[in-house]
Amino acid sequence: MFQDDLKAAGVAIQARFDRVFADLPDLPVTLAMAYAAHGGKRLRGFLVLEGARLHDVAQERAIWPACAIEAVHAYSLVHDDLPCMDDDDLRRGQPTVHRKWDDATAVLAGDALQTLGFELVSRPECHPDPAVRADLALGLARASGAQGMVMGQALDMAAEAAETPLSLDQITDLQAGKTGALIVWSAQAGAALAQADTAPLTDYATRLGLAFQIADDVLDVEGDAEAMGKAVGKDAGRGKATFVSHLGLDGAKRRAETLVTEACDALSCYGDSAETLRQAARFVISRRN
Repeated sequence: MFQDDLKAAGVAIQARFDRVFADLPDLPVTLAMAYAAHGGKRLRGFLVLEGARLHDVAQERAIWPACAIEAVHAYSLVHDDLPCMDDDDLRRGQPTVHRKWDDATAVLAGDALQTLGFELVSRPECHPDPAVRADLALGLARASGAQGMVMGQALDMAAEAAETPLSLDQITDLQAGKTGALIVWSAQAGAALAQADTAPLTDYATRLGLAFQIADDVLDVEGDAEAMGKAVGKDAGRGKATFVSHLGLDGAKRRAETLVTEACDALSCYGDSAETLRQAARFVISRRN
């Protein structure tokens, strides 16, 4: 059920993106925007749509914040891939934006995707009440900026050059910003559209986001025997530490499993209606990429 729903969410999000990008000028920067926003798991957008479904919010409304969060996520990946950041040549098996075009186009495409995210969540089609749209935009700004994703990325970059590896608490705080903040916003958005209590989905997504990052660390180690030696050995690098380097491979897996159980328990108020979200949480720690 979850995989089918995730795929359906991706199809719906892509269809709306296609309509949005079709209205933009046929220029390299807009082509780069569409290229960057295409593909991926669409997990964040799925969380928006599924949270909306739980609260009887029509998909025609929820699709706007779903595309908004995917646009913001795409912008972050475009900028992360730049030579001044991670300097990656490939993303999702395809050339990164700065490789397919150039650095300047990638910077502008990322900038435009970020602002597009705020435009989409602010559109009247998202919700008839301007105050609801404003609250969603404010939450997205906090989740994506210096209190959230950007802050987490800055801490991650600082850790690369630090003399002392981060503590487990510091890594947890870093990832709560870098990865978790946008996931939490995504889960809250559906309840916010319904003007309902966001607390259960906040609790769910907080744990989901942390489990997601632990699973990434586990995948990095299991996919690279050399990385495993570095991660679980005495030298985890000058400043770069991971959940695996602190907890060990088995300990990290157990921690992720505990977080998923807690995430699922947070959904008890929704009963069986939240089973797809529970499956999403289990998927996060069972995926292979």
